[in-house]
Amino acid sequence: MKEILLKNYKKAIIRKASPKDAQEIIDYLNKIGGESDFLTFGENEFNISLENEEKYINSHENINNSIIIVTLIDGEIVSIASITSVQKDRLKHVGSLGISVLNKYWRLGISNEVMNYLINWAKFNDITKKITLLVREDNYKAINLYKKFGFEEEGIFKNDICINGIYYNTISMALLV
Repeated sequence: MKEILLKNYKKAIIRKASPKDAQEIIDYLNKIGGESDFLTFGENEFNISLENEEKYINSHENINNSIIIVTLIDGEIVSIASITSVQKDRLKHVGSLGISVLNKYWRLGISNEVMNYLINWAKFNDITKKITLLVREDNYKAINLYKKFGFEEEGIFKNDICINGIYYNTISMALLV
């Protein structure tokens, strides 16, 4: 758990997600899907049962190369981020990063704090050697954030996402830890 001070001087807490957070995580993801077209899902498209979400969160508890974290302000989840890795010996050193922040909490420094938290976690878990992510090529703020932390572009997936009949390319980025 880490307490942080945001740009608006409010305190926030970053901590590992727990199965008790499952319903709030489902609600958060269904809400945030409608706040940005830069995500891979839309509003109310996160269709998973409470039981399955609890199991998913719980499955990360005993895996040293995967983590789900939440950021809370006044007890409300305002950000969710994760690094998830497969358990195959040849690939378990690579983790895939995902991060989101509720729109009303943008520009308060949460993304920077969460990125620091996850990268530090990866450096010290003794397994993760590479963090990858996909970002829509026109999401300039996110791309700049990732570059700030040392991520480099590795390739482009053409027509990777389709929103309302419009196709967008995604950029594959990675950080060697």
